[in-house]
Amino acid sequence: MADTQEESLFEAPPLAEQERMVEAILFASAEPVSLLELAKRMPHGSSPSEAVDLLRRRYEGRGVNVVKVGQSFAIRTAADLGFLMQRETVETRKLSRAAIETLAIIAYHQPVTRAEIEEIRGVAVSRGTIDQLLELEWIRLGRRRQTPGRPVTFIVTEQFLDHFGLESARDLPGVKELRAAGLLESRPAPDGTDGSGPLEKNEDQDELFDEDDQEEDATQQPEEEQ
Repeated sequence: MADTQEESLFEAPPLAEQERMVEAILFASAEPVSLLELAKRMPHGSSPSEAVDLLRRRYEGRGVNVVKVGQSFAIRTAADLGFLMQRETVETRKLSRAAIETLAIIAYHQPVTRAEIEEIRGVAVSRGTIDQLLELEWIRLGRRRQTPGRPVTFIVTEQFLDHFGLESARDLPGVKELRAAGLLESRPAPDGTDGSGPLEKNEDQDELFDEDDQEEDATQQPEEEQ
């Protein structure tokens, strides 16, 4: 009886109206919004997931799309129209080669510890490099490894996925795609494969970057894991 009264007191608005609500929230938000956050803002009894699905279909083929970023959603310019926004793009800083390499290793090998990053790169990772990526909110701390010392791991964030237009880390390009885009030399991978998988722990990673490395030499003692 109580359930019946609650349903009558909190009747959900029509789905079309819920779709408008989701559209308004996503349009006004600079950051992706999760279904949980949508549910908190919408009237009792609403179905944010259904409203989002309707909105995504409505925006298919338009100048802006509703895209999924991790477990959240956002309204973004259609990928093929990104060139129209170039004048509005502001480059605030340029990542060093060390930061780009560290970010790539975390993205392809997450969750990964600092010691594992250093093993893949072959050089020590300075505290400043990790701090810069944390400040940009492109990486965050993951779970501690259940190994001696219980070192922390690093993983990429939804901000990283949103910046590069990815739904999840599984959408990162493989070596084959990177070669096709001209970011790697078009030569067979060292293991004789076609390079279609994600970056492995080999010299393919070094080909991604051509700036001077600013890290310590591999012969220097790496900083102790925190």
